[in-house]
Amino acid sequence: MSTKSTSIFDFYGKPDFLTALPLSFQHVLAMIVGNITPALIISGTVNALAAKTGIASQGADAATLVQSAMFLAAIATLIQLFPIAIVGSKLPVIMGVSFAYIPTMSAIGSQYGLPGILGAQIVGGVVGIMVGIFIKPLRKYFPPIVAGTVVMSIGLSLYTTAVNYIGGGAGLKATAPELFGAPNQLIVGFATLLTVLFVGQFGKGIVKLSSILIGILVGYAIALPMGMVNFAAIGQKSWFALPALGQFPIEFHPAAIVSMAVIFIVNSIQAVGDLSATTIGGLNREVTDNELRGGIIASNMGSIIGAFFGGLPVATYSQNVGIVSTTKVVSRVVFMFAAIFVLIAGFIPKFGALMTTIPQSVIGGATIGVFAIITMSGVRLITQQEMTTRNTTIVGLALALGMGITAVPQFLANYPQWVSMVFGSSPVVIATIVAFTLNIILPKKSLVDEQKERDEIEAKREAKAAGK
Repeated sequence: MSTKSTSIFDFYGKPDFLTALPLSFQHVLAMIVGNITPALIISGTVNALAAKTGIASQGADAATLVQSAMFLAAIATLIQLFPIAIVGSKLPVIMGVSFAYIPTMSAIGSQYGLPGILGAQIVGGVVGIMVGIFIKPLRKYFPPIVAGTVVMSIGLSLYTTAVNYIGGGAGLKATAPELFGAPNQLIVGFATLLTVLFVGQFGKGIVKLSSILIGILVGYAIALPMGMVNFAAIGQKSWFALPALGQFPIEFHPAAIVSMAVIFIVNSIQAVGDLSATTIGGLNREVTDNELRGGIIASNMGSIIGAFFGGLPVATYSQNVGIVSTTKVVSRVVFMFAAIFVLIAGFIPKFGALMTTIPQSVIGGATIGVFAIITMSGVRLITQQEMTTRNTTIVGLALALGMGITAVPQFLANYPQWVSMVFGSSPVVIATIVAFTLNIILPKKSLVDEQKERDEIEAKREAKAAGK
């Protein structure tokens, strides 16, 4: 450990502010839209229930949930960077509200409102912490072939998100499908992508490392005269507001708790993939048992704390893991500044509103390459083990079922809604379960063993032929 290092490629390195600033800001830009979007979606769901039932406490102000999301993401990130006892991974990760929970939260919110979501979130967080505590004995069931499959499925599952963003966003596709994928959206999205690609391949020094930030700035500059940037939301926000501690009631409903607990278990296991991708891509080593335990506990602890602020469940952000893999920048100072920026946004709503003026096509163009890097990080993990028939079966079948089933929503339409929410909302869930199960039940064989089997078969065939 070098406490005097100023290197951005050293976790304990302390680069100067001007060096760390652009590198921190690109992490903020990569996560901010994803961090606030779940809050906007869930606020719409619970407010619809509140309007229907006339029970105001079931709903929530969208701006307040967004503010809570920013505050919680910052706190959760800082806990990961600066662990307290066994809580925290001490790895260069960015935390934020997770999209993975949206289907389950939407189902709970449409029936029990925000109080039901928050109650189920607290219990789910406790279940997730238990997974983290026992991750060391569980880890043997997640060798590189399984962890790599999970990481690869994360990257593959994010491609549609990036393409939706380039086209203008899923919201635009739903409300104004005739504008989705319009020439202006594609021009801005692909201009951003090409800028990131060009700067990343031909840039030097800090310019090269800030390729994603530069791409976003170029895309924003192109979008501005095209009328794609709307500043109205900034004027509607106040300059300062405290996080909403204790403003929302909390209720516990068994059905909501069970469905949420399942998602927390799956996402706690999925964290193995993100944390593995971080160490493989940024630190050139595998993640340790203590890092996994601390990271998973911190993530779930953050979700529990967040429930008291109206903050939704958090997880490590795969797009930021991708940035780490791309740039190799792992200095804790860089991530600390990013967390501070997000924390400021949690107290100054206008700051967060300014970030949301970035067109979604710009975000999509800037992140699709990042998602590709995540996929390849999974490939790197997978290829640490021999590509035997057994291992290729595990990877291929897990990805085939994961991607295939989620691509056909009708596949689970005749089953209870919770089945569709758990198994049909994300290919990562099914891919994880299939890879985990097959790795346990399929007999372990090396390439040498498989060649020996083929030789024995050939010898028996030749002996039989000679006997005739």
